Amino acid sequence: MKKTVHTAVVIALGLASFAALSGLNAAPVQGDKSTEQKDKNSERKDKSTERKAADANADQRQMRDLDEQVQQTKSDVLSIAAELNQLEEKLLYPSGTQVAIFVALAKGDQMRLDAVRLQIDGQLVAHYIYSAKELEALRKGGVQRIYVGNVGTGDHQLNVLVDGKLKGGADFNRTEHFTFHKEVKPKLVELTVAGPDSGSTPITFGEL
Repeated sequence: MKKTVHTAVVIALGLASFAALSGLNAAPVQGDKSTEQKDKNSERKDKSTERKAADANADQRQMRDLDEQVQQTKSDVLSIAAELNQLEEKLLYPSGTQVAIFVALAKGDQMRLDAVRLQIDGQLVAHYIYSAKELEALRKGGVQRIYVGNVGTGDHQLNVLVDGKLKGGADFNRTEHFTFHKEVKPKLVELTVAGPDSGSTPITFGEL
């Protein structure tokens, strides 16, 4: 009887120990499953982030491509507009009758050029008032086409009237009269304006 009880106790202790060991072994399995699930979630998040980054890069490329297309279109439009202007000018002002007049400021002259008026054969053909930016461009060597029009072949009278202010603030007004001969080809005339302080002729007539 004692042996039977002892044997039962030993079996019970063995089963208890085995159950405990089984519990200890089972616990890490649950932990492994949880870790594996976290890894899967993390992997899904990484893939989602990669997709978003790829989509963002694709959008940026599309925006760059669109911007390049817009800039190219603008360039094409400007080029076409320039060609149309040239064609219109050729139609309006054929070489046989075309006359173009340009205005420049004498190098180093500090006179403030306010306005220039032009008369051809007694008829007013141009009256231009200069802005500060335009005057600065002339002082830097720029040349302005003030007039383009048509005249017949032969001699013509050109009257030039200049208004401005000298460096000290005094008004400057000058009128000059010139004669030019128009041939069967475009006539290009340049007028160089200078104040009295420069020592140059106030209005110089030249042909280009």
